[in-house]
Amino acid sequence: MTQRWKLTMEYDGASFLGWQRQREGLTVQGCLEEAVFRFSGERVTAHVAGRTDAGVHALGQVAHIDIEKDVSAKTVRDAINFHMHPHPVSVVEAAAVTDDFHARFSAIQRTYCYKIIMARGAVPAVGGQYAWHIWKDLDIDAMNEGAKYLLGLHDFSSFRAAECQAKSPMRSMDRLEFIEKQDEPAFGRHIELWAEAKSFLHHQIRNIVGTLKLVGEEKWRPIDIKHALEACDRTKAGQTAPPHGLFFVKVKYPSLQDT
Repeated sequence: MTQRWKLTMEYDGASFLGWQRQREGLTVQGCLEEAVFRFSGERVTAHVAGRTDAGVHALGQVAHIDIEKDVSAKTVRDAINFHMHPHPVSVVEAAAVTDDFHARFSAIQRTYCYKIIMARGAVPAVGGQYAWHIWKDLDIDAMNEGAKYLLGLHDFSSFRAAECQAKSPMRSMDRLEFIEKQDEPAFGRHIELWAEAKSFLHHQIRNIVGTLKLVGEEKWRPIDIKHALEACDRTKAGQTAPPHGLFFVKVKYPSLQDT
């Protein structure tokens, strides 16, 4: 009898060419599927809540697999982790779920965080590789003012990658907010952009961050974010922020605890 397993995962994206399996190169999906095969002898396809790009990290990614091997949740978790070692990816939790659960299509909200360090001098030797280093102070209040124009349901064509495969550019943004981390002052100011929505377009968050940076630098006014959004033209928005500052934090499902 086949059992569906919900896997909550974390990984360091710097070591991978993204989530999606490729013909060559290390990917999270390929690493996971190979580990499942090694412990169960079964070839599976792992489905995921959000396909992260190369260099993007995850703290609470969710995938699901179907296997016939009769094992406990602890065995699923520990066996997969054993066979994925030494790659920087771990199954934090494995849970048996019903066949109607789908890691991607059952999700009702996804949360991402983008980290920025503002410092004119040294960048942290430990942890600095997980944030975008900007050599000047940004106006967080102005950035949050600009971010408000992106809340709600909009056509996000201006913040969508050219290779995005989504059928529609319409997305509804539930939260988009910069906060300052007061507990990490040693190497300059640390800020985080928290974004929540049911789903996101390819590069949407990184394009939003790169555009709001223009507001923080006072090169744009907050109202210019509204103008860029309404243009529905990728060339009217800012740069794509680098991937290493982006984290897939968690995903929410109905009738299930947050992962």
